[in-house]
Amino acid sequence: MQAQVRMAAGFYRERALFRYGAHLRRDPLCRLHLGSGSRNPYPLYDEVRRCGPLIRSVVGAWTSATYAVCEQVLRDRRFGVDARPADQRAASPMLSFLELDPPDHTRLRRFVMPTFSPKAVAGFDPQISTVVGELLEAVPADGAFDLVGGYAAPMPIAVITRLLGIPDADSEEFQRYGQVFGSALGGLQSLRHARELGEAQSRLQRIFEDLIRRRRAAPGDDVISRLVTAPGEQIEAGDMVPLCTLLLIAGFETTVNLIGNTVHALLQRPELWRRVAEDPTLVDAAVEETLRFDSPVQRTARVAQADVELGGRLVTRGQMVVTLIGGAGRDPEVVDRPDVFDLDRTGRDHLAFSAGAHYCVGRPLAKLEATIAVRELVSRFPDLRIDGRPERRPGTLIRGLAHLPVRTSMAARRTYATA
Repeated sequence: MQAQVRMAAGFYRERALFRYGAHLRRDPLCRLHLGSGSRNPYPLYDEVRRCGPLIRSVVGAWTSATYAVCEQVLRDRRFGVDARPADQRAASPMLSFLELDPPDHTRLRRFVMPTFSPKAVAGFDPQISTVVGELLEAVPADGAFDLVGGYAAPMPIAVITRLLGIPDADSEEFQRYGQVFGSALGGLQSLRHARELGEAQSRLQRIFEDLIRRRRAAPGDDVISRLVTAPGEQIEAGDMVPLCTLLLIAGFETTVNLIGNTVHALLQRPELWRRVAEDPTLVDAAVEETLRFDSPVQRTARVAQADVELGGRLVTRGQMVVTLIGGAGRDPEVVDRPDVFDLDRTGRDHLAFSAGAHYCVGRPLAKLEATIAVRELVSRFPDLRIDGRPERRPGTLIRGLAHLPVRTSMAARRTYATA
């Protein structure tokens, strides 16, 4: 009970501080937490850059939207990932080595790296293509559907649950878990949100504890079986469920939003959608440009473990630096015409998958899934168009669409084929 009271007090105190900073001090980091910041954070990133390469927020954190500073922070071993009090950590998602620094981070990460290496991921292509084909067969060939709920979300959920060996996975159920965990990474939004997070964690813990027991007794050909039967140094029991949770959530959260953001960016410019339909080799460029232009992960934070000179300022030990990696992808110092979605760019500097020790281990899988998903979608539906108002997900750390209403037309497709 006391823990719940402390969590509630901390939540309301933090919310009041952000509202004060946003409305009375016009602090750009605080304004990111308003509805307008969720809908379009990029003008705020421009504002941060105009104030300098590194600025201090009224909430006490440093922040930057410049590529150079963000990259330095993410690569510099003098910055760690977490220095929060225990009660704050207890109210956050348990996501294994994502929340750890070396050597614990290194110890856990090396168990999963072979499974998600580029060579290993290339072997997943047939499974991904099969899932994509099944989902495309289920959407209407002539009519309206929600691209997120009907395609972008169930595809990576089906892939990662099959790879992990989760039997009879309910796509809608896991999609809810992903949305709860993803939004919680940016901070709890309400006490109801905290309850939903706790329920999701408890449900996933039961799923994985049961699955781990079964795989220890009878290993199969899946990631969890390989983890529980790994030779040499074994993963400690307390690490196993958070590690499986991370692989599950990270295995589809980024990809869902990468697919949705890519399709949305192309459909907003119908001439680009048609161009990709006529030349499917451009799908790779479209996915990479989306990672720069509208990254699924918009920011991450590091804590200085020593005094560091950064962006002309002194960041002292224990201070937090929020790297606005969505803004770094549009830094005019490194990107020409940064606010233009351009399939012909020769350089696409971005930090969408972080950098340094915490560079995303799932990058090869996310890019392969998104590339196959967009390529097959545009190949089958070159006439696809937006059919209603897209709805953004709440929160500002994970950027994606909750709903993207689209429509296909058999008649339009016949006209396109004839042309």
